[in-house]
Amino acid sequence: MSDDDLFAANTPVPGTYDASSIEVLEGLEPVRRRPGMYIGGIDERALHHLVAEILDNAMDEAVAGHATRIEVTLAPGNRITITDNGRGMPVDPHPKFPGKSALEVIMTMLHSGGKFSNKAYATSGGLHGVGISVVNALSSDTVIEVARDKQVHRQTYSRGLPTSKLEVIGQTQNRRGTSVAFTPDTEIFGETMRFKPTRLYRLARSKAYLYAGVEIRWHCDASLIGDDTPAEAVFQFPGGLSDHLKEQLGTRECATADPFVGRQDFPDAQGSVEWAVAWPLHSDGSYSYYCNTIPTPDGGTHEQGLRAALVKAVRGFGELVGNKKAKDIAPEDVTSEIELMLSVFIRDPQFQSQTKDRLTSPEAARLVESAIRDHVDHFLSDNMERGKSLLGFVLDRMDDRLRRKAEREVKRKTATSGRKVRLPGKLTDCANDDPAGTELFIVEGDSAGGSAKQARDRKLQAILPIRGKILNVASAASMKIAANQEIADLTLALGCGTRDKCDATALRYERIIIMTDADVDGAHIATLLMTFFFQEMAAIVRDGRIFLAQPPLYRLTAGGKSLYAQDEAQRASLEAKEFKGKKVEVSRFKGLGEMNPQQLRETTMDPKSRTLIRITLPQEYEERAVVRDLVDRLMGKNPEHRFAFIQANASALDEEAIDA
Repeated sequence: MSDDDLFAANTPVPGTYDASSIEVLEGLEPVRRRPGMYIGGIDERALHHLVAEILDNAMDEAVAGHATRIEVTLAPGNRITITDNGRGMPVDPHPKFPGKSALEVIMTMLHSGGKFSNKAYATSGGLHGVGISVVNALSSDTVIEVARDKQVHRQTYSRGLPTSKLEVIGQTQNRRGTSVAFTPDTEIFGETMRFKPTRLYRLARSKAYLYAGVEIRWHCDASLIGDDTPAEAVFQFPGGLSDHLKEQLGTRECATADPFVGRQDFPDAQGSVEWAVAWPLHSDGSYSYYCNTIPTPDGGTHEQGLRAALVKAVRGFGELVGNKKAKDIAPEDVTSEIELMLSVFIRDPQFQSQTKDRLTSPEAARLVESAIRDHVDHFLSDNMERGKSLLGFVLDRMDDRLRRKAEREVKRKTATSGRKVRLPGKLTDCANDDPAGTELFIVEGDSAGGSAKQARDRKLQAILPIRGKILNVASAASMKIAANQEIADLTLALGCGTRDKCDATALRYERIIIMTDADVDGAHIATLLMTFFFQEMAAIVRDGRIFLAQPPLYRLTAGGKSLYAQDEAQRASLEAKEFKGKKVEVSRFKGLGEMNPQQLRETTMDPKSRTLIRITLPQEYEERAVVRDLVDRLMGKNPEHRFAFIQANASALDEEAIDA
């Protein structure tokens, strides 16, 4: 037998694979088949990214000088409308596609738009010509109206396909611009996922900070919001990022009395940069990066330019005043506890992906560093006391870093062994090496994680953000559990092993505190985490190391006095006893991320004022078996058991709701 015959005889024959197996996806079908490639997934973050795509288009019109007003409206039925008073999208016939208007080409074809050259926009957030067509593809109903040349044009779409022809629906003398209304497709995002008013409100407000020349109006149906998100608001901030920084800092004391703020054009009309920086005392900071009004949460080359300018300037000032230690200052000493906001406008920016989380344009680092360096030099040297104050603050951070490096090299050691451990990158660890007294807060999402980092006691409290709902380990196979990144990060951070290898004495923290929003989604996430600990780390549950935080739902204020209530019953009790006869202002917290760090510390994280619920397991084997059976029925693979439980207990819950 020849080698070829031997190979053929031992090669498994798969299903037919020939030319007919090769699919060619046309139009917007690739978006519907693989939405994650275009919006990063089909979760809540991806859902809100749809709004960002349309809002970014409106902001591009404003930055180009053609629009002064943008309106964002959230209506029942998960419907969003974004309107600008810009030039209006082109509606004339497209020369390359007979029978189609330019509007229809933009809405139904990937990589179509006016931002591939600098003819229509000098700088823009849109690059690839896919944003609005992706939104159209992933929406069950899209209506676009264009007011242009004294006529109002209208066309409707569903799942990326036109459902009507472009038609003129009226005449206008002074209206102009584009209005896009859409409803995300439940076939893609599911029946229950909804836009979060607070998240959209913050998105609209943040855009107004980035460009002083635009007014953004927010509208939300009253039935969709709570007490803490207004139904109507108008955002316009002449101070730009400086105004944003003031709001973010609040009353916190900083290393320098004045923040470092400014704006500078790049040479040769290459764009501009705006920055706002402060160094708060006794609390962590946060970072906000933008390119062409697009948030870039993972930073990138513009961030590198700013950091380089700050570090070189602080080192230079140290040498100027004769401080020999200044030469050892590292970037993290200057920026680890900084409140930093950076916005750049550049031509043809390059991003890491379509979701634009990271800027990769090589020239951005050079442009930003060159533009900011002189400004920060003057900021330090024009007021020597201010410069010395910041230098002292940075040198203190450097001393802390060098001391930690000397004591433990780079990473903390486990409680039982001398070996170093690798920790997940999103873990913000505490300073103490000894687990005694330390706490790990598992928090829901980056927004709550940011507030928690500022609210924590850096010496004893660590923060680990998780993204949404973790895997339900009670109904997942072992291989799937082992491959899950969130669970891998959590297991790595705790350091005590899982299942029969779980050792409570090896736990890196004395307490593990689950801290989620005080709503249904938060309860669901907490339940999934408790299921994880019950199944994978039962030893630390039996040891009493797991706790549930109890964040408040309400803040009650009257006569300069503020109190917090965890539920409706406590609210009523406080109103009757503590505020009797007074007019009480009641605010409802819809999530941890809506609390400022001081509120979060006072109500939920400070051991002196918080309330925790300890999660334990019964000591007796028979009682533990009852708990195990309950977890299996409610969280296991068989949905009939959950349905039976709901049927048996729903009436009791209804009666409690009526009594409340």
